[in-house]
Amino acid sequence: MSQYEQMYQPAPVAALDADARGAFVTKTYLHLFGAIGAFTLIEVFLFRSGIAYSLAKVLLGGSWLLVLGGFIVVSWLASRIAFAASSLAAQYAALAGFILAEAIIFVPLLVLAEINAEGVIGSAAGITLIGFGALTGVVLYSRKDFSFLRGILMWSGIVALGAIVGAVLFNFNLGAWFSVAMIALAGASILYDTSNVLHNYPEDRYVGAALSLFASVAMMFWYVLRLLMRR
Repeated sequence: MSQYEQMYQPAPVAALDADARGAFVTKTYLHLFGAIGAFTLIEVFLFRSGIAYSLAKVLLGGSWLLVLGGFIVVSWLASRIAFAASSLAAQYAALAGFILAEAIIFVPLLVLAEINAEGVIGSAAGITLIGFGALTGVVLYSRKDFSFLRGILMWSGIVALGAIVGAVLFNFNLGAWFSVAMIALAGASILYDTSNVLHNYPEDRYVGAALSLFASVAMMFWYVLRLLMRR
């Protein structure tokens, strides 16, 4: 990083005054709820148009490992761009791309849930929102810095990805306890991301902060839904 870039780096949230911190948090959560709303509208369109069922057949009939790998790459690129890009347009493009990727990857699971477990999608969404609200409240009330979770999340994510790849390659079922573990991992990720929103994000990266929170909420929703479908 050049001396010029160091001089003009945006201040982290923790260095701002109370009004500026409040404005950053407000913009972050408005973008998060906007992302959730956009994701929901895309899914509604896909299901009402019938595209979801055709898309589910394609995804479930091909290599799920390739789909998962593509999704992980898109997720990584979107998160990287949204956090690092100084251009607001680039941050929005990353968020939009990530929402679209999430909507596509969720289609097979949502189709299976709709066919085999009526009402479970709404239950999973409600549980996810309650869990997200509770974990957010913990961070806001305690003001604790959860940055120490970064290493745990990184290595847990690698182990989880290895388990998913192994399950696809060797055709074994990960079971309910894997879903429980992944829900716990998503909860830890929400704690970490919410803490970053309050302490560590640069003041002009509220779109990137919303993207990170959306990714954690989506992961929790995925595994809550998967767990409820096993009943």
